Amino acid sequence: MSTEQTDASQTEAFEKTPGWLDWYAGPSRPRFEPPEGAVDAHCHVFGPGAQFPFAPERKYTPCDASKDQLFALRDHLGFARNVVVQATCHGADNSAMVDALRASGGLARGVATVRRDVTDAELAELHEAGVRGVRFNFVKRLVDAAPQQDLLDIALRIEPLGWHVVVYFEADDLADLREFFLSIPVPLVIDHMGRPDVAKDPNGPEFEAFLDFMRAREDIWCKVSCPERLSASGPAALDGEQRAYRDVVPFARRVVEEFPDRVLWGTDWPHPNLTDHMPDDGLLVDFVPHVAVTAELQRKLLVDNPTRLYWS
Repeated sequence: MSTEQTDASQTEAFEKTPGWLDWYAGPSRPRFEPPEGAVDAHCHVFGPGAQFPFAPERKYTPCDASKDQLFALRDHLGFARNVVVQATCHGADNSAMVDALRASGGLARGVATVRRDVTDAELAELHEAGVRGVRFNFVKRLVDAAPQQDLLDIALRIEPLGWHVVVYFEADDLADLREFFLSIPVPLVIDHMGRPDVAKDPNGPEFEAFLDFMRAREDIWCKVSCPERLSASGPAALDGEQRAYRDVVPFARRVVEEFPDRVLWGTDWPHPNLTDHMPDDGLLVDFVPHVAVTAELQRKLLVDNPTRLYWS
């Protein structure tokens, strides 16, 4: 990496979740060269815990993953900008994320977590720092359920700011959540393709239902990210060519090709809550040209779309 990196498993003032996998500190340099102005549109910062304590209600305790380490990774991978998404381990205290935005010199935007009692002044301060959305998490193992009316109230509060809502859910839950999502009065961004089961047919009814959800509104966006969370084939090369996470490719390619102006991509660094392997972020970048197969699609995915959503 371009700057010296501290040990990701340094001694901390908190105890990591047993079995926690620290992020990979020696990522390869990607073979794929991102286009100029490329945005890593989904990443996080964790703490450092001694400076930004983790939320008492958190479901996990991670390793430290600082803004400086994130920016070093950005430069190493050949990206220009970041979108820093509030990590669930920090709850609704956005201090670590906002600190990263303010330190970025305009090269980062943010997605916050807020509660219903957030004040207009607090929202204005987040906007000034570079926040452009809020995240609603529906993954039951990560957060406790929030009343849908509270979330709708928050969406109404952020609408005048021009923000959007990021939704994170599992594929099996989409049918129950679909009508609520469609009632949210601001643009939606779906994390990680709604976590499809990639053992199933990318042209089958389950994934078709997800695509049909995206077709329901022209302001629904999708992150074709996190193949390491979805893949059964894993990070192995194929016939000497790096084709990591190849079982995820047909799903992501369908989304990119049908919705080229509404797709985003991100590393998900530092990859919270993985249990089987910690990905090489350089290898994740090399996943991009397999799902966005032309220079035009790559530019839309990595530059034009995130710029329009977060910097316009």
